[in-house]
This record gives sequence, structure tokens and C-alpha cells, in this order.
Amino acid sequence: MAAAGSPSVFLLAVNGQIESGQFPGFDDLYCKFCFVYGQDWVPTAGLEEGISQITSKSEVAPTTLVWNFPIDITFKSTNPSGWPQIVISVYGPDFFGNDVVRGYGAVHVPFTPGRHTRTIAMFVPESTSRLQKFTSWFTGRRPEFTDPRVVAQGEGREVTRVRSQGFVTISFNVVTKDMKKLGYDVSPSDMQNPSLGL
Repeated sequence: MAAAGSPSVFLLAVNGQIESGQFPGFDDLYCKFCFVYGQDWVPTAGLEEGISQITSKSEVAPTTLVWNFPIDITFKSTNPSGWPQIVISVYGPDFFGNDVVRGYGAVHVPFTPGRHTRTIAMFVPESTSRLQKFTSWFTGRRPEFTDPRVVAQGEGREVTRVRSQGFVTISFNVVTKDMKKLGYDVSPSDMQNPSLGL
């Protein structure tokens, strides 16, 4: 049992932005995000999910779509099991003007405090037969997940056929509170002076 005055939970504050994406051959895309986390985790502030504006490629960077879409959330937890992941889904118009998924991806929030940048390899589900591929193209109904949170879970993924498609870059600013007091070492391994850890 924790002594009086010592913390029983720790906090994880995350802010940053979904900076940009690279999806060759596609334009006018927007993204959605949501956080997936374990049962001991509780969001205490900020947004668990959001949807960005539509962005187009520029003449300056013809291969990059820039969103600079902010993320900001704070969690509290009693243990690190189920550490939060952010799931990204990117959508855009197809030949017929229907919004279709252009990529799914997920990454864990970095474990160590500080500024971090992650590039996520995105993927899309694929039809298993030529007939399904043609039918989905013709009707504008491509395979997609009913709940994008499945991307962050392993269950059932081994039977899903996917194809790599694009990249998304995210920057994180991570702050933790009381993790060290609860016995968790979160200092970066390459830190110059370990005595200055949080």
C-alpha cells in the first residue's frame, strides 16, 4: 500500500501534431486520429479523436501533403501496461468522388519524455480476389475497417491482406509526472547525466 502523500497514479501528457503525409498519386487528403489504450488508462484532458482539414500538394513540395494538425491529450494510469497508441486513418476522393481510405497506421506514444518525431508506414486492406477488386473499384466501395482501432490490436490481423501505401509523420512532445516515484525509469538511455532524470 502506498504511503500517505506518495502518488498512486502517474500522468502522461502528450501534445504535438500530425505534420504531413506522403501518398504518391493521391491528393486532397484528410486524416483522422484516435487513441487506443489499456484498461488502466484514463484520459483526463484533451481530445481522444479528431479529424483534420483537407490538404492538397503544393508546388513547393509536390510529394508532401501538410496538415500540421494538433494533438493534445493527458492520461493518468496506475501501470504502463496498455501504453497509448495513436491510430491514423487517411481518406481522400477516388475517381468517382467517393471518400475512400488511403491508409491506416499506428504508433505508440514515445515512452521517454521530450520531443520525438515518428514516421508511420501506412497500409490499406486489399480484396482477396480479382472479382472483389473489380467490384469494389466499380461500386466505389473499397475494403476498409469498420473501426480503425483494430489497427492497434493484434487480434485477427493475421488473416487480413494489406498493401503498403504512403507515410505519415507525427511529432510528439511527451511529459510524464510521478513515474519515477512509482518505480518506472523513463529517462532516455542516451542521456548525458542520469542524475538529472525526471
